[in-house]
Amino acid sequence: MPGLRKRLRAIFLFLLFFSATQWAAAQARIITGIVTDQHSAEPVPFASVRFKKSGIGKLADSSGAFHLEVPAETIDTLQITSVGYEDFNYPIDFTTLKKDSIRLQVQLIPGKIYVGVVVKAKVNRGLQLWKRMVKFKPKNNQFRFDNFTYELYNKLELDLKNIKKDKWVNAPFMKPFSFIFDNIDTSDGVPILPAYMSEAISQYYYQKSPVRRREVFKGVKTLGIQNESAARLLGGMDQVVNVYNNFIPVFDRQFVSPLSDNGDNYYNYKVLDTQYVNGRRLVHFIFAPKRKGENTFEGDGWVHDSTFAIQKLNLRLGKDANVNFVDQISLIQEYQLINDSTWFLAKDKFVVDISPLNKSGLSFIGRKTTTYRNIVINDPSVERELAKNKKTEETVLPQDALVKTDTFWEASRHEDLSATEKGIYKMVDTLLGLPAFKRATNTINFISTGYYNINKFQIGPWQNWISGNYVEGLRLRFDLATNSKFSQKVVFHGYGAYGFKDQKFKGEFDAMYLLNRSPRSYLYGSYVNDFDYGQNYYGEISSDNIFALAIRKNGVPIKYIKLEEYRLDGFKEWHSGLSVLLSGRHKAYNPVQNLPSKELFTQSKADPLTTFEASVRLRFAYLEKFLENTFYRTSLGSPYPIIEAKYTKGISGINNSAYDYHKIMVGVSNFKKIPPFGSIYYNVFAGKTFGTLPYVFLDIAPGNEIYYYNRYAYNMINRYEFIHDKYAGINFEHNFGNGLFRLLPTRRFGFRQFWTAKALWGRLSDANKQLNFVGQHPFQTLDGKTYLELGTGVDNIFRVLRVDFVWRALPSNISPTYTGKRFGVFFSFRFSF
Repeated sequence: MPGLRKRLRAIFLFLLFFSATQWAAAQARIITGIVTDQHSAEPVPFASVRFKKSGIGKLADSSGAFHLEVPAETIDTLQITSVGYEDFNYPIDFTTLKKDSIRLQVQLIPGKIYVGVVVKAKVNRGLQLWKRMVKFKPKNNQFRFDNFTYELYNKLELDLKNIKKDKWVNAPFMKPFSFIFDNIDTSDGVPILPAYMSEAISQYYYQKSPVRRREVFKGVKTLGIQNESAARLLGGMDQVVNVYNNFIPVFDRQFVSPLSDNGDNYYNYKVLDTQYVNGRRLVHFIFAPKRKGENTFEGDGWVHDSTFAIQKLNLRLGKDANVNFVDQISLIQEYQLINDSTWFLAKDKFVVDISPLNKSGLSFIGRKTTTYRNIVINDPSVERELAKNKKTEETVLPQDALVKTDTFWEASRHEDLSATEKGIYKMVDTLLGLPAFKRATNTINFISTGYYNINKFQIGPWQNWISGNYVEGLRLRFDLATNSKFSQKVVFHGYGAYGFKDQKFKGEFDAMYLLNRSPRSYLYGSYVNDFDYGQNYYGEISSDNIFALAIRKNGVPIKYIKLEEYRLDGFKEWHSGLSVLLSGRHKAYNPVQNLPSKELFTQSKADPLTTFEASVRLRFAYLEKFLENTFYRTSLGSPYPIIEAKYTKGISGINNSAYDYHKIMVGVSNFKKIPPFGSIYYNVFAGKTFGTLPYVFLDIAPGNEIYYYNRYAYNMINRYEFIHDKYAGINFEHNFGNGLFRLLPTRRFGFRQFWTAKALWGRLSDANKQLNFVGQHPFQTLDGKTYLELGTGVDNIFRVLRVDFVWRALPSNISPTYTGKRFGVFFSFRFSF
């Protein structure tokens, strides 16, 4: 009996304990959620989730998720904190809630990261960690491998921010598109309208030595934008961000990486804590700029403590960074372990808030998410694929990649589209089908570019429709051209102009036949009968615009010369970047005002100032990239110097041409970033003319007679001021960002500093002096002296205006009659980040 009683008592106690446990469990309340960065929408790992009063809490996991069980009578404030973010507070009163669980979507607002300078501590753990990360960079940088390949998925999204729905939806021109405002998301308190999205998936190949890269697109999805050159930019060839490099590109600027070899000169580092993820110990550290106004980031990261390889890195643009139109930037990179010791990039995300006017006005949010799959390292198949390259870097975009079906995308995406992302495609597809949308986009394009398409034809630019000068008086002009709907191979263009003072018609007609797009080859022909508004020896821009008279230099006589020209060109380019331009031109000049008349150069058997030229130009621009439309293209530059050489032969006797001569010219130019010292541009050139010729066929130093700064001309030289038959020169500009302004109170205005130097050496033979220095000639020659103009100034005024102060330093005297100014102030508008 005693034994039975003991057993019954034990069973009773167990049942009582079990019942109490079940009752307590039934009374517990559950709180779950995920913590994300409000700007990037990326998870915030290991955030602290804790109640203020009771102290109950824990850390979120590596994906930002958390799960708490609390008593039913809990009345408290849940506080979620993480270094570099503002605290998040959420009051909870379960006594008034009728549900047993709460699901939270917590968005932490990025805040200032502060890393105090270690003074008393004997060991600066943050600095020690940085030194180890730098030491192990050669072992962790993925570009250390002989070769690798991966499948790359790129997703770009554009959102409109601060949309005032009531204002826009009632605007008359927006009524046909009112349905798009149904997609506005205001979940975080700021109205955001997802507006556009594109996707691309490709296979990327890399070889270390010799360096070769190749990208083969499998699919590109760009609704409404059928531009092949733009589609090529959606891959990974131009978006490789390597945090192990000393500098990280952000738009057109270079920022110091926190893993730079000299990072301790720019950043303070601090170790916060350690966590174990999948059995691996990760060290959490933060970093912040030492000084304001430099091109640096702030942020945090997680590093594997045995290999010192980055597992995750969050980079944010500091509030004092001098980047135009940008409110916030977040760059997140995540790495995955692909074998026991190799961490390889798995995902990177770039989020930027662009505010053209102010933070509260209409803004844009750009999001780029890139994921990497099927990574293969040091494999012979990579070498075989790269052997197909015709140059060091090659991008292959098959035509069928532009027309992939939805089935392909559903099977190939690295991650499914969200409901919002699917809604973007549906909205854009609907917009593209609306006639009102097509009219609106054509109107916006007309205002911004000057051109307007009407069926198979194009009119514009409107900026040239009305202008005026002293010879023509009021000048009206109208252009008409064909577009890609007319033909994909040939384009015709022409304009007619009329001057109401001289009562004469002028005009031009030209045509181009595109033989091949890549590599490019074409035939071009034109006829021009109009005033010559400017020389183009070194890229001088024309002064033929409606504002030219208003900003002319005082006291400088305006030179007018009429040109009638027939021209025929043939152009061919190779994959290597080498191109050749064969050209034939018949030109007849007729000076009209403030230049020696053609009667002073009368020939016995030919027309004066008339020539026929045949020329060949060789140009080498290795790895030069372009943004192209159907017929024309704009250079995006080359990472290497661009070399150009030209030979011209003047031939007499062809349609009354009067002169026999030879001309040669060579030039080297380059734009190069030299972080942390900004960027430089240089152009070195030289040439010689063999023959005795009138001034129009000699080498005329490009001058500038308006107060708008010309980057390629000599701004303290007037047009036709210096002529030579032998010359050499250099054009140099150094932009070094904030410069001294970062040390001054004006730092908050974002001013930038630069300096320029332009030199010219030239000679003119005695025979050419005797021919051209007659009557009231306006010419001078350097006769071996050095012409030098130096400049500096302030850039980025109001984010678009640049002011140049230019001094004509040498020579001290060229001509006893020279009365020109030696100092000038010029302005120009430049749009850059």
